Amino acid sequence: MLTIDQIKEALKAVKYPGYSRDIVSFGLIKDVAANEGAVSVTLQLTSANADAASQIKAESERVIKALPGVKLVHVDVRQPAGGATPTTGGPNPFANQNRVAGIKRIVAVASGKGGVGKSTTSVNLACGLRHLGARVGLLDCDIYGPSIPLMMGINQRPGLNEEEKMVPPTSHGVKLMSMGFLLNDDQPVIWRGPMIQRTIQQFITVVDWGELDYLLVDMPPGTGDAQLTLCQTVPLDGGVIVTTPQEASLGVVRKGIGMFEKVNVPILGIMENMSYFIAPNGDRIEIFGHGGGHKEAERLKIPFLGEVPIFTEIREGGDRGVPVVVSGPDKPAGQAFLKIAETLRDKLG
Repeated sequence: MLTIDQIKEALKAVKYPGYSRDIVSFGLIKDVAANEGAVSVTLQLTSANADAASQIKAESERVIKALPGVKLVHVDVRQPAGGATPTTGGPNPFANQNRVAGIKRIVAVASGKGGVGKSTTSVNLACGLRHLGARVGLLDCDIYGPSIPLMMGINQRPGLNEEEKMVPPTSHGVKLMSMGFLLNDDQPVIWRGPMIQRTIQQFITVVDWGELDYLLVDMPPGTGDAQLTLCQTVPLDGGVIVTTPQEASLGVVRKGIGMFEKVNVPILGIMENMSYFIAPNGDRIEIFGHGGGHKEAERLKIPFLGEVPIFTEIREGGDRGVPVVVSGPDKPAGQAFLKIAETLRDKLG
């Protein structure tokens, strides 16, 4: 017997015209019913674009009819009287965005791939902004691989206030929220996309962040559910792209930048991590090449925020839960992050 889940899974093949996302991910499916070979689907679009509605209706009917046992298909596409996205006529998946009371600026720290030091950058920039006198929060959106609790040296469950909102733990003066606080030891997270989406929405809206000058968001690698959910939930004030010098990293950085541009998030700049290493004898060794981040920023005409060399202290600080900006703000490793934090502060106000 045909199930609702099977129908929704089939509808994931229907992309919104002009977008790489499917109509299920955009949350356009409002009702699905099936009975003895007859299928009824209701879609609610946020755009009044008639051509897009017609195309979506035809594609939806096509994929449902292809399912075994389907004899009759009815797709009802509902649209507002107006409200198409001005530049594209596409959906407006960000129509429900609301600024979070008390938070002045929200900045995503992202990368196209893993292993570039994005979480290390996030904790040091958060502590760097705190060192500069700002009120700072750090949200760990890497649901599958949360590392912020380890790097910030804290692992405790958040409390609840009178409004039953979670109260974020604080470490090194920075308010924190992470899936790692809600798990037992090495418990894995084995979730599908919708669960990830709901969790990120709750981390934004059901956490008592209080008054913050900046909320930094440590994003997981890639351009998937977590990134889209964050952009749908709150208006971001900008994105910081972390890369390493080699072409393998820069190639996927372009995809990350393209994602932010697609959802109208301004790029605050590119930061190059692991730029070079100073050997004990004083020789400068460019393990991953050098200068790729700066050249890419020039090519794309976006700001270059700075470079962070490979320092043993950075790794040691992350392992013991004391970021290098906290343990040695006047040392070269701490100064490298502090300079980038100052640049961000100046850009954001």
